[in-house]
Amino acid sequence: MERNTQEKYYLLEADDAISKLASSKNGLSEVEAQKRLNDFGKNELREKESDPTWKIFLESFKDPMVIILIGAAILQIVTGSVMESLIIFVVLILNAVLGTVQTKKAESSINSLKQMSVPSAKVIRDGQKHTVSSTEVVPGDIVLLEAGDYVPADGRLIEAESLKIVEGMLTGESEPAQKSTGKLMEESSVGDRVNMVYSTSMVVNGRATYVCTRTGMDTEIGKIADLLENTDAKQTPLQSNIEIFSKKLGVAIVLICLLIFGIQVFRAYTHPTGVEMKTVILNSFMFAVAIAVAAIPEALSSIVTIVLSIGTKTMSKKNSIIRKLPAVETLGSTSIICTDKTGTLTMNKMTAVEYYKYSKDAESIEVVEEPKKDSVDLENFNSEDMLNIAAALCNDSVIKEDGKEIGDPTEVALTVLADKKGYISDRVRDIYPRLQELPFDSDRKLMSTYHKINSKGIMITKGAPDIIISRSSKVLVGSQVVEMTEDIKNEVRDQNEKYSNKALRVLAFGYRQMDEGKKIGIEDEDKFIFIGLVAMIDPPRNEVIEAVAKAKSAGIKPIMITGDHKTTAVAIGKNIGLFNEGDISYTGLELDNLTDEELDKQLEKISVYARVSPENKIRIVGAWQKKNKVTAMTGDGVNDAPALKNADIGIAMGSGTEVAKEAASMVLVDDNFASIIAAVEVGRTVYSNIKKSITYLFSGNLGAIISILFAVFAGWTNPYTALQLIFINMVNDSIPAIALGMEKPEEGVMSMDPREKNEGLLGGGTLQAILSRGVFVGIAAIVAQYVGMKHSPNMGVAMAFTTLLLARTLQTFACRSDFRSAFAIGFFSNKYVVGAVLICLSLLGLVLLPPVRGIFAIPAEYSMTNLAVSFLIALISVLFMEIAKAISYSKVKKLRAENRLDI
Repeated sequence: MERNTQEKYYLLEADDAISKLASSKNGLSEVEAQKRLNDFGKNELREKESDPTWKIFLESFKDPMVIILIGAAILQIVTGSVMESLIIFVVLILNAVLGTVQTKKAESSINSLKQMSVPSAKVIRDGQKHTVSSTEVVPGDIVLLEAGDYVPADGRLIEAESLKIVEGMLTGESEPAQKSTGKLMEESSVGDRVNMVYSTSMVVNGRATYVCTRTGMDTEIGKIADLLENTDAKQTPLQSNIEIFSKKLGVAIVLICLLIFGIQVFRAYTHPTGVEMKTVILNSFMFAVAIAVAAIPEALSSIVTIVLSIGTKTMSKKNSIIRKLPAVETLGSTSIICTDKTGTLTMNKMTAVEYYKYSKDAESIEVVEEPKKDSVDLENFNSEDMLNIAAALCNDSVIKEDGKEIGDPTEVALTVLADKKGYISDRVRDIYPRLQELPFDSDRKLMSTYHKINSKGIMITKGAPDIIISRSSKVLVGSQVVEMTEDIKNEVRDQNEKYSNKALRVLAFGYRQMDEGKKIGIEDEDKFIFIGLVAMIDPPRNEVIEAVAKAKSAGIKPIMITGDHKTTAVAIGKNIGLFNEGDISYTGLELDNLTDEELDKQLEKISVYARVSPENKIRIVGAWQKKNKVTAMTGDGVNDAPALKNADIGIAMGSGTEVAKEAASMVLVDDNFASIIAAVEVGRTVYSNIKKSITYLFSGNLGAIISILFAVFAGWTNPYTALQLIFINMVNDSIPAIALGMEKPEEGVMSMDPREKNEGLLGGGTLQAILSRGVFVGIAAIVAQYVGMKHSPNMGVAMAFTTLLLARTLQTFACRSDFRSAFAIGFFSNKYVVGAVLICLSLLGLVLLPPVRGIFAIPAEYSMTNLAVSFLIALISVLFMEIAKAISYSKVKKLRAENRLDI
């Protein structure tokens, strides 16, 4: 037999499928089974070999800034500056270890899939029943299933009796799939192939026999494993921006260092000072290296990691667990959220919301909770009593004392309905025990139970409304039974249609009196007395409507991607404000018929996708990514894993499969869409805080470089020693930057559109802020050196050093907001910033102590007056920063008022 992965077995009769697979109902022979095992391979998932840990670790050192830092650190060790170099190496190694751990964790998705494999299977071979390892199942095997079994491989059903299978991990549907054996007449999605079973799904009811059609990587679960293997995790916007920025910064710093080195050597060559040229070159080179170390914020990646970790902790309080740190920032730039319906937008709990019983003034009645009935043993039931008692009796579900619900979600909803209306199910079932039953069957679409009620034999039937209505000859109106007329039937059908148009799932109830002791059969399911209709739905979460509105006001488009039916999905979408006038919806099959060009044209109008496949989900995500939109994808099943991995940020449900969680960047503990929007707000704040830290770091470094370049071109003494630059770097480049990462959300953070995906790390006004503040810091240091030089060159160096450190420290306050002043925010609203500033000032105080100041080239005559002048100059530079910020923001407000700026 040759491998055939294209045959659509669900379009064939069962016997034809067996014939196509060169098998029979007696199964394969052991010899043929072994031959096929050799031809097709074992029924298991395969994975490609991953990179060794050492290789992943070494790749962390490919970054241009990292290479420059390593080179500088090695040179410092050669020239005796060991401590500074060790600090640099420790930071770099820690970052490499973190990156390696994250990468290795991401490789576990396929392992999770493999753990879902079925240990054994029951097959028929040579006409005899055998239990074999599931890895030995081959195409053509006849496989037996019963309740509690996991399906070992994909197959076409031959026989099925009351078969229900949980396929949610593949289809996204919350309810077990009812299976049958008849062939389908048209192409269908996986969720609609009722005559097929799929590997790793679980039988929850009934029994069946099927012929195995595909095994291993050819199964639906195998296709998902293949998608996972061949789907690369996307680099986050922050990772991409830092990588690009690092390359540009590295080149700029090298050029600046070479320029300063060249100028100093040239000046020494053209204007000899008596110092040996070899010494001049060495000193100039080491000064250039010190500038490189000072200019490169080697703690940047650590600071970003710390700020992201702070965001992670905040998100965990909002029911969002971050598995991959960069995902915190990615959420902040999210433009599109592709969300599942069941459990995320809805409560994942079927609920009876309305019911209908015929009367002259019949109308749909909303379900509300009522007091418990003192007695249900009534002589004359009215339609209200009978509907609720029928819901309790014709029902296999149970609600335990601890609240645990057991049974089909639809039946649980009926049990809850009876309880809410005061007809406590346990009491009703004790009073009127079930004596006989006709289980639900997908062909009949009915279920019947027989009870003795008030000394009469009563058969209660529930099922599809069209069948119950058509087979009803009478109707219960109040306490009276009257003839069922066509007009009444049409009125009931109209109500059923109204429910269906609202995407409510409807069940009808009827009953008939039977002779006491008679054995009931399916032929008795006729001539009903119609009781009423019960309409159910998996209702939207209470907070989702507000969350969807909040997402839209933040410029985020929420899109529903569900395995449910289109009508239900659109109705839920309309209820929560996700699907609006002008929006359109597509099923997976309709999507397959669209070309990429056609999808691109329709994409922005599509708000709902229903009955989708894993490939559909990846295509949808990819289509938005082609439009340069940061796309988030939620999911809980195995079928969601490839799309979760492919999305810019994958969000798995806490109640979902381990496969989905391993593929995702974030896990929602409460499965709630509202928690995603709360996390987006945290993400935006985190990114804003990272940019504040970057602005702080680079404006300070730029100020140092400006003052050095000015001194070089003006022919002044170098304004700082190499040790001073390294000290400033150690003091100012960590603690204040981390403190800025703990700022609270800025006002209006969720009223702005997401930033563009290709917006650089210095975009959105960051570069302007760095340049302006860097200039102010640089000017402050130049002025301080000029003032000090009137006393001596050494005093000029000391004044420049203390002023630069003070200006960089005090500008922490200016960096706390992009548009509000430090006075408006409140100096003590971020206690971490106050603490950071005090630590920096304390460290400066230690350097100025007489036993230490000599090491840092601070002359003995440096006094409190000099320090006060340095402090005043630094403070003035920060005041100018605040003035520049106010002017810049007033322009922004004017443009916004004129609708010329979209923020």
